[in-house]
Amino acid sequence: MLVTTTPIIEGKRIIHYYGIVSGETIIGANVFRDLFASIRDIVGGRAGSYEEVLRQAKDTAIKEMEDHAARLGANAVIGVDLDYETVGSSGSMLMVTATGTAVKME
Repeated sequence: MLVTTTPIIEGKRIIHYYGIVSGETIIGANVFRDLFASIRDIVGGRAGSYEEVLRQAKDTAIKEMEDHAARLGANAVIGVDLDYETVGSSGSMLMVTATGTAVKME
């Protein structure tokens, strides 16, 4: 399945639009990751554990979006947008949403 942020696929003709598809994931950060991230905030540097969790959440949301598109009969998703939000009473959870338009291309 081709997934792109562009509204067209160069050299391909879109023959059917199935509509908007999405994938969502919500992940929680554990207390140890929070502790080490707060230390990084003080001493500087990248929070690699958070980056890995964020990458996994993004990949999961995209995969769910692709699965939704495939169930409709699409072979591509165009105009993909990724959104990131913190949720929960203390903002301790991260929600990643991937949305796009499912299409059938030649």
